[in-house]
Amino acid sequence: MEKRWVLASNCDDATITTIAEQLNIDRSLAQILVQRNICDFDQAKDFFRPDLDHLHNPFLMKDMDAAIARIETALANHEKILIYGDYDVDGTTSVALAFSFFSQLTSNIEYYIPDRYLEGYGISTAGIDYASENGFSLIIALDCGIKSIDKIDYANTLGIDFIICDHHLPGDELPKAIAVLDPKRADCPYPFKELAGCGIGFKLAQAYAQKHQLPKESYLQYLDLVMISIAADIVPIVGENRILAHYGLKKLNTNPCEGLRALMEVSGKTENYTITDVVFTLGPRINAAGRIDHAKHAVAMLLCQVDGNALEQSELINLKNTERKTYDQDITREALALIGDSEILINRKTTVVFNENWHKGVIGIVASRLTEKYYRPTIVLTKSNGHVAGSCRSVVGFDLYEALSGCADLLDQYGGHKFAAGLTMQEHNVNAFADKFEEIVAASITEELLTPMIKIDAEIELAQIDGKFYRVLAQMGPFGPENMAPVFVTHGVYLAQHAMAVGANHLKINVKQQNSPIFEGIAFGLGEFQNQLLPRVPFSICYTIEENVWRDKKRLQLNIKGIKVN
Repeated sequence: MEKRWVLASNCDDATITTIAEQLNIDRSLAQILVQRNICDFDQAKDFFRPDLDHLHNPFLMKDMDAAIARIETALANHEKILIYGDYDVDGTTSVALAFSFFSQLTSNIEYYIPDRYLEGYGISTAGIDYASENGFSLIIALDCGIKSIDKIDYANTLGIDFIICDHHLPGDELPKAIAVLDPKRADCPYPFKELAGCGIGFKLAQAYAQKHQLPKESYLQYLDLVMISIAADIVPIVGENRILAHYGLKKLNTNPCEGLRALMEVSGKTENYTITDVVFTLGPRINAAGRIDHAKHAVAMLLCQVDGNALEQSELINLKNTERKTYDQDITREALALIGDSEILINRKTTVVFNENWHKGVIGIVASRLTEKYYRPTIVLTKSNGHVAGSCRSVVGFDLYEALSGCADLLDQYGGHKFAAGLTMQEHNVNAFADKFEEIVAASITEELLTPMIKIDAEIELAQIDGKFYRVLAQMGPFGPENMAPVFVTHGVYLAQHAMAVGANHLKINVKQQNSPIFEGIAFGLGEFQNQLLPRVPFSICYTIEENVWRDKKRLQLNIKGIKVN
């Protein structure tokens, strides 16, 4: 599917000139900084030199005082503390962090992860009953709980106190917990609103350490876990998250916890991790535990202190990921066949597919793959616990949650946000829902929104790319939401030698301009251009710039996102 190329709008020319001169950098790089609201020397200094001393005071977070006071009471009275978290990457890293930190202070502590299929998302009655039956009087909930009004009320009747550490948007009412730590609370003055759940757990540990004058290493040692959660939960990598991600990546690449070290080993990549590597290599493996079996295995791996145990746990997690991949590939193939065999489905503005035998743990991944293929709002449905469960994905610029709201009369439950959501319904409503969802989306979505977009940061000549250019560019990382790796466009490039097909549908090409060196390029998924690219015929490319490391040799490579033959 051909993509739209959209060049970022122009910034103030005088500001770009000033930044370029002050920092002694290429104007195109100064332009990208200004696009990202880095408009003076001090802002640039903070951006290029992330500093742990710039982390905010955790006591700025509403209820932090109450949370620390309740933990102090629990420790003083030797109460049993239960660390409770969600079953995804953010939840399991959160639990590993909080359990590890507070285990330094008490042995009266356990952790609990709900079963994805038996208990579902968030605080469960079963989890509270477990706490009650086993004498826990304090539950610290991470990455969940902000909307668990009735569950917290139930816990209160049993004499169990809750501290909630969540980062999701609250409803109109807050649960009646001892403390509700969530920067997205309307009354919370905390300056940075986009922490992941594990980030909230980190601030709790930081607050306790700060008050009790514990060494900083008592909580900074968990920065690799915080970074994993930031990467996997797709939160903006700006502000405090960027500082945490920067130092978390450093720790992962130099001195990771034993569990992550072992997981890196079994994944086949042991060094030079970027955020992208974490998203595609470590994140799916940690997630697979909860998708295929139980997320407690992921926490057990992250808590390992001994090499041998860590390797055993990581191999189990890797096995679950292999199983997940098989389900993923099989279901994707079946879903694509369903669409391909139906003229009605092919011609719709939406994709809704249902098979009662599909594995619920991977339908979200399949929905993402179908969205990549057809680029339209997509819902994958399967049977689970007597009802139909669905995972939904949208396209950039279309509000999926609003469209689902228009189908609320056919749904038992739904929740999520603009780009991703989940739902449940009765099986007899599936066809009516698919039709109504199509009707609502078709009435409001534009053809432009149904065409994927490549957002381009700057137009440059290949001759601008040299070692200094790349060194400055690399310091703009870690890259991720709201700080994506810059995409450049260059017009009038030529083949330096014939394009070569590699893999299933990829191209290897060497490109040059009149006054430039030759650059190697890899174009994933663009194999159809092999016969269109001819010697001495100019074309345009948009791309990111990467450092390719092979047998200890480093060279710059263009990761080509799009090609247009002039």
